[in-house]
Amino acid sequence: MAMCNYFCLTTYQTNVPPETMNREKLAQIQTYALAMAALLYEEAQATVPEELKTLSGIEGTIRRQWLQYVGPEIALFLSKVAVVPLPDEPEL
Repeated sequence: MAMCNYFCLTTYQTNVPPETMNREKLAQIQTYALAMAALLYEEAQATVPEELKTLSGIEGTIRRQWLQYVGPEIALFLSKVAVVPLPDEPEL
């Protein structure tokens, strides 16, 4: 199984200051993000390995994977829990 090496997984950093989020929640998000990164990297290695050789290729791969796999799942979750339909709007 192809995976990102230990160095790239352990050097993941976030720009969100810890004081804006509960430290336990932030740690949990980082854990899940690393797991998702490993899965997406494995997928990219299997399907478009040539794109992982340049920064622009990596950026494009991340953008496509986010738009295709990650973003829609988050949007679907938020649409179910955060949106309260108006009385005359159909539920999602």
